[in-house]
Amino acid sequence: MPATHHSSAPPTTSRTAGKKTSGNTSGKPVEDVLEPASPREHSGPAVATAVGRIPVLDVRPVVQHGRRPAKSVVGEEFEVSATVFREGHDAVAANVVLRDPGGRPGPWTPMRELAPGTDRWGATVAADRPGPWTYTVEAWSDPVGTWRHHARIKIPAGIDTELVLAEGARLFERAAEGVPERQRAVVVAAAAALRDEERPAAWRLAAALSPEVEAVLAAYPLRELVTASDAMPLLVERERALFGSWYEFFP
Repeated sequence: MPATHHSSAPPTTSRTAGKKTSGNTSGKPVEDVLEPASPREHSGPAVATAVGRIPVLDVRPVVQHGRRPAKSVVGEEFEVSATVFREGHDAVAANVVLRDPGGRPGPWTPMRELAPGTDRWGATVAADRPGPWTYTVEAWSDPVGTWRHHARIKIPAGIDTELVLAEGARLFERAAEGVPERQRAVVVAAAAALRDEERPAAWRLAAALSPEVEAVLAAYPLRELVTASDAMPLLVERERALFGSWYEFFP
């Protein structure tokens, strides 16, 4: 399927056939929690807005407020970006979903914050066949990320140690339900380590924060309060579209 799974670089405009990607529309609330799958820096008005518990604003690229599709060619990487934020201090995350001309969603691509503190998120994706595609930005609450932040502060300080470890165990057990069976054992083992009262608290925390566990949960995160932007149109053309027009100048 279409999406390439790596994070983007800072630019907030896309390579869409020389067109600017700005405009503004308003969206509608999306408050239902979706099943797990497989900010404030503006250079223009908000577009492709979805206002739920976690707003998704100013999705780019967009051409003429979404009335015309952004353009790409097969295999060309382009950046999708959006402003994502929430009130409070809980962690938030986002991803991009490309849908092919048949409406089939590809594996979602995680987004990263382009500059800390700006609430602007982005990811680089690519489509693998020509035709009319769409892309959507999904923003969601990251309870495991919130727990990691608190645990790294409280456990070394000896604050509510057993309470924090028990909370983490419950979160990891919930997260394990959305992980494929072949990788689930890693998360289940981390939850068991958090409940192992015969081990020191520091050892239990380290087991839950191991790179192996974090890699699995990055691929299959526990997502809550998912908000999706409007689907934005994307026209993917053959690679020849990048240079074919030169023949009109030199017949």
